[in-house]
Amino acid sequence: MRKTATPRFLRAPRARARSLALAALTVMAAAGTLIGVAAAPASADTLITATYPVTGSAFIHSVNATQSLGPGTLTSTLDLNTGAATGSLSLPSSTASFKVLGFIPVTATTQLIQDGTATGTASLATNSVSVTSTSTLQITSLTVAGIPVPVGSSCESAPFSTTISSQPGFNLLSGGTLAGTFAIPKFSHCGLFTFIINLTIPGSGNTLTLSLGKATLS
Repeated sequence: MRKTATPRFLRAPRARARSLALAALTVMAAAGTLIGVAAAPASADTLITATYPVTGSAFIHSVNATQSLGPGTLTSTLDLNTGAATGSLSLPSSTASFKVLGFIPVTATTQLIQDGTATGTASLATNSVSVTSTSTLQITSLTVAGIPVPVGSSCESAPFSTTISSQPGFNLLSGGTLAGTFAIPKFSHCGLFTFIINLTIPGSGNTLTLSLGKATLS
């Protein structure tokens, strides 16, 4: 049986319809690809937490005295993607002895209290770190010329900021030295001796040095 040829005026619309259908499928596929890309979750940050054993010292310029610190711990978390670092320093109370007016012996026991988490940056590539923390210094006991002086349970400085940075030879895994400077602001709530303490201890030019041991990773 002889097939009847499709008239030319009907073939053109069908061809155009197929072209439009292919174009529509192409647009839909492209849209689907874009939606898939947009919906893909961002890569999660890679965090490393390291805990270091810590010892150190603080030099108090106003009384020309060095105070031993530790042993304690420093726990730090590093974001490998951004280089952001946070840290929490825990130290026991420590005691320093010095002389007021050059001849009056004074012994003070203090506690360095970190206010919140220290923040900064660290780099595995350069084995460097720099973090800033806010702290208060609390005087827990005070002896003047061998006589205990009542300072109460809330004798502490105003909050102050300290930035410590890695020193030559520091390694993020094996530890090393962190150091920085800080200023001690005035104290309050120290009873009758608040005025005398504020004439003696506060001031700038103080240094903090921390020696970190080998890190324990988690």
